[in-house]
Order: sequence, then C-alpha cells, then structure tokens
Amino acid sequence: MIANSAEFYIGLMSGTSLDGVDGVLVDFSNAASVVLEHSYQPFSSSFAAELLALNSSATDEFHRGAMAGNALARTYAQVAEALLLKAGLTAKEITAIGAHGQTVRHRPQEFDAIGYTLQLNNPALLAELTDIDVVADFRNRDVAAGGQGAPLVPGFHLSFFGKNAEVVSVLNLGGISNLSVLPGKTSIENVLGFDCGPGNALLDYWCQKHTGEAFDHNGAWSARGKVDEMLLAQLLSEPFLTKKPPKSTGRDLFSPAWLTGRLDSVTNMRPVDVQATLCEFTARACALSVSSYAPSTQLLIVCGGGALNGELMRRIRALLPSIAVDSSSNHGLPPMQVEAAAFAWLARKTIRRETASIQSVTGARGARVLGAIYPR
Repeated sequence: MIANSAEFYIGLMSGTSLDGVDGVLVDFSNAASVVLEHSYQPFSSSFAAELLALNSSATDEFHRGAMAGNALARTYAQVAEALLLKAGLTAKEITAIGAHGQTVRHRPQEFDAIGYTLQLNNPALLAELTDIDVVADFRNRDVAAGGQGAPLVPGFHLSFFGKNAEVVSVLNLGGISNLSVLPGKTSIENVLGFDCGPGNALLDYWCQKHTGEAFDHNGAWSARGKVDEMLLAQLLSEPFLTKKPPKSTGRDLFSPAWLTGRLDSVTNMRPVDVQATLCEFTARACALSVSSYAPSTQLLIVCGGGALNGELMRRIRALLPSIAVDSSSNHGLPPMQVEAAAFAWLARKTIRRETASIQSVTGARGARVLGAIYPR
C-alpha cells in the first residue's frame, strides 16, 4: 500500500542512444528515494533515424525539429500514463514530471564565449496531455552562468550511490559516457563529473549499419572481432579524450562522420573487427577518465545501456584491475532506470527552488537552480 504522505515524481529520459524513452515513478517521501515503477517505450526506427538526422544541419530542420519535439512529448505522455496505470495513481497525485528532452546540439562554449545547448521537446504539450506540472530545460541555466550544462546527474549519483567509507565513481554508458567521482566523507562541492567520450553511440551506429540490429546484444558481435591497433590509435588520438574537465560532448563530435574520417586511414577491415575496435576504444576512453581523475576509486558503479553489454564491461574490468567494477543493479537501481530517476530528482530540486548544478562539475560561476516549470 502507498502511504498518504508519499511525494511522487515522474522522471523521463531519452538519451543519445536514441533507442526510446525510459520512465520511472519515484517516491521521495522518505530519506532515500524509492523507484516504485519503471516503463519503457521504444522509438520506431524511422523516428530514431529522424532524431539522428536532426543532430546535423538539414533541410527544413526548424519545422522538422518542432514536429519531432511534439512526437517526443506524446511518447513521454504515453510512458507517464503507463506508470500511473502500473502504480494505480492519478495525475493529481504526482507533484511533477522531469522531462529532459532529446539533445540534438550541445555546444556550450563557442570560441571561448557562451554557446548553446538544444533539446527537442514540447513540455507545454506534455503538461497539456498529462495534466501534471512539467519541469524541462535543465541545461540552459548552467550554460548561461558560463558552465557546460552537463553532466547533470552527479548530484543525484551522490545522493543515491555515495558512500562515506569509500571513494565511489559512477560511470554512465549511454550514447555518450560520463563519469561522476564521489569522494568519501566530503561535501558536494568536491564532487567531480564530466563526459568521457563515446558510450554506445558509435557501437550502435556500426552495428545497425552492418547487421541491421539496433545494438550489439551483450557485445557478442564485438567479441568475435579482432582489435585493429592502427585504427585504435587513430580513435584514441581524439583531443577531447585528454582535455581537462570541465568538459562535455555529444553526437556533435562523436558522429558517423567522425568515425568515417578515421576509417579512411585503414583499408580492408572486416566490419566485425571495426566493431571490436570501437568496443576497445570506448572501454579505453572510460578507463582513461577513471585512471586520470579518479585513481583512488574503490568501486566503479556502471549504469546505462552499456552496463548490459557484457563484452564492454569485460574490457573495462580488464583495464581497471584494481577497481571493483559492478552494475548499478547490485547497488539499488537497475542500469536503465538511473538517468530517468535522476530527472525525477532534478525536477524535485526545481520545484523546491534548490540548486542542482555543481560548480566543480560544469565550471559555471556557481550552483544554480535548474529547469523551467510548465504548470498543469
């Protein structure tokens, strides 16, 4: 039975993997947040292709982007409805929905000046469809304060996974990978977080192109290939990997065009060997981030779709032999629920007018209240 004092929020996340929408219903009435329900709605292949295309300049992109935002809001509403049905709740019992939107551009700094970040969404339509307050546009306030606007989740990682007795890092393997470093016995001001590089984005793209599958199930295709050292060296030469934090990235950089440019230097490679090399590259980028900025990590908690890729996890463990590398499912929250739960947490911060950005993570002039509220 759900207690009358419950404080319910819904978190919705559609990430750079472009696979679909994960939604969670979270109860914040106790000291620890509790995820009560999870729902997932996949994107159609045509809609995923349209979102990918909108990551680059295209014909009539303003109209197409607006229509994609409407379609995304309708998918969000379906996920929210499914969560309410599972929990036996009504819209009036939900305080707010946190809906991040679909990032299609992320350029927070352009020529050493404030840049921009763009997420497709229509939160007003989502509020209309669900009759629930919606919180969206989480990145722009931090960017306006000179920050990267990303990653947004280290504060939530600290609240959910932080441990006083040991240094814990949280690695999110979405389309792009990001790392949160949570030093033991410290305050939020000492938390570090940044994007490592690609997560599933390049792996999924190459798998779809050559097998027709949406992703490499458990990394089985990668495991059959052989890493090409020449191509790996080309991939690892990307300057972003050694850039000091604060830093964030996206498909603006790690795109099919970026990969094609590096493949031009090698010839006669089997597609399966390219996949194996991309898997090793992703693991190396993540391991480099940990060894460079979190060498005292005792436990690395992995979430996001990449946590379900057994071959990728195997390679990360091999590169970090002195660190316990474990799925978030063994630490209270399944990998596909973590980011959605983070946006429920961020929405609650907005409603309560509490700061959620972390200066040491984004490089902004200070912590800011994030998000814009669209009333029901």
